[in-house]
Amino acid sequence: MRRSRRVAKRRLLSWIWLLLAAFSVAGLVLFMVQHRHQQQDPSLLTLERDTRTDNVSPPNLNFTEEVTSASSFARQLAEQMTLAKAYVFIAKEHNNLHLAWELSSKIRSCQLLLSKAAMRGQPISLDEAKPIVSGLSALIYKAQDVHYDIATTMMTMKSHIQALEERANAANVQTTIFGQSVAEAIPKSLHCLAIKLTSDWLTEPSRHEVADENRNSPRLVDNSLYHFCLFTDNVIAASVVVNSTVSNADHPKQLVFHIVTNQVSYKAMQAWFLGNDFKGSAIEIQSVEEFSWLNATYSPVVKQLLDTDSGAYYFGDQETNSEPPKVRNPKYLSLLNHLRFYIPEIYPQLEKIVFLDDDVVVQKDLTPLFSLDLHGNVNGAVETCLEAFHRYYKYLNFSDPLISSKFDPQACGWAFGMNVFDLIAWRKANVTGRYHYWQEENRDRTLWKLGTLPPGLLAFYGLTEPLDRRWHVLGLGYDVNIDNRLIETAAVIHYNGNMKPWLKIGIGRYKPFWLKFLNSSHRYLQDCVTA
Repeated sequence: MRRSRRVAKRRLLSWIWLLLAAFSVAGLVLFMVQHRHQQQDPSLLTLERDTRTDNVSPPNLNFTEEVTSASSFARQLAEQMTLAKAYVFIAKEHNNLHLAWELSSKIRSCQLLLSKAAMRGQPISLDEAKPIVSGLSALIYKAQDVHYDIATTMMTMKSHIQALEERANAANVQTTIFGQSVAEAIPKSLHCLAIKLTSDWLTEPSRHEVADENRNSPRLVDNSLYHFCLFTDNVIAASVVVNSTVSNADHPKQLVFHIVTNQVSYKAMQAWFLGNDFKGSAIEIQSVEEFSWLNATYSPVVKQLLDTDSGAYYFGDQETNSEPPKVRNPKYLSLLNHLRFYIPEIYPQLEKIVFLDDDVVVQKDLTPLFSLDLHGNVNGAVETCLEAFHRYYKYLNFSDPLISSKFDPQACGWAFGMNVFDLIAWRKANVTGRYHYWQEENRDRTLWKLGTLPPGLLAFYGLTEPLDRRWHVLGLGYDVNIDNRLIETAAVIHYNGNMKPWLKIGIGRYKPFWLKFLNSSHRYLQDCVTA
């Protein structure tokens, strides 16, 4: 994985260099066109400037102004050097290595003179500039005679720019793939922790009895308590979410957490939450495989998992598929990712619940969410449309009449990750049925491309109550410039993006907010980190 990160970094740097080179070459071609009109004889390239005394040295010379001054030798040298660099490139392309060497030698002399002038703070004199400008002029004139006309040169440059763009695009795709691989891979320390916890679960049968008692607790269906749900296979992430929530609650014993994981992580999840103290809050652990009703007959997502075309789209050859790698991320077919649309079926006796993603940290007491007036709406969420790209038209295909006839393209998007759901209103509005309808309509992936947010925007359209932005601040997994004051006043901060806080690629300045609620003193964590 370290090697993959190094390769990704090198490819990203190469991509940046290639892009800069492409723009530089385009600028050089434009300069050559202008220069060709001005030049009919090499002597015209040289010494047209106002006479001035060589020994006059204005104090505190601003060399940037000197280089940009139309009457300075520094300006002539810089322009000659830029044009010469273009011809070095062309000469090498046509295998005229001797001319390329001559031009390069003169360019180095020019660079050295400009450097000396900048260091001494004095303008370049006529005697200094004359041999270099004359020599460069002669070589450029020679290059123009040898290397065809401007049209041919421009075509050569254009072909190289296109080749650079193709290489840059390929490097960008590879960088995206490597970035996703790093973000989705389980760090060795977490894998080690899961193994140790699973071993504990298997060797201590007494814990099974305690787990059964917890799952039969009347607190799990008591609507006078505060219920939270979390769907994840990441033990450490789930622990931080729960620990941060109870640590900031005024009455942690009144909190109930419903965690759904998969069969692989179930034993480790049980062992961790039974072996740690969460201030008396109730915690239920379930496996998604227990939900026999969640099958291909009922759920379009399960049907897609079994579909051959979907399998080829999400798991097929990356190189032969024209869609961007981000769009084809298999995580978008994960049942854990789509369980948020089945909350009323999973918890049929509950009336209100707060949904939390596994990459959030809670910093305030969330129990006031349960007393918010949603005005008959199903979903309470923070809107994200302060910038235009978070409006509906950025997520959905409004060229399809099925979308354009039913939805406002300027409607405001909102965030999954911290949502309060009125489950009574949900069942009445049949939101899950609406979600199923849109998933079926998008079988060919023409209405939207990826994720759970687009179908959420459709299913909860007209049923979402905007919350104060301080309830949920996003971007800590990709945006390095979030104001600390915004983070500190937020009830929930969300590490959405690839740079999760439990990964080495996580953004350093945001990690302390997450690490604060990690039980790093646990002996298994210490053993796995040092192993």
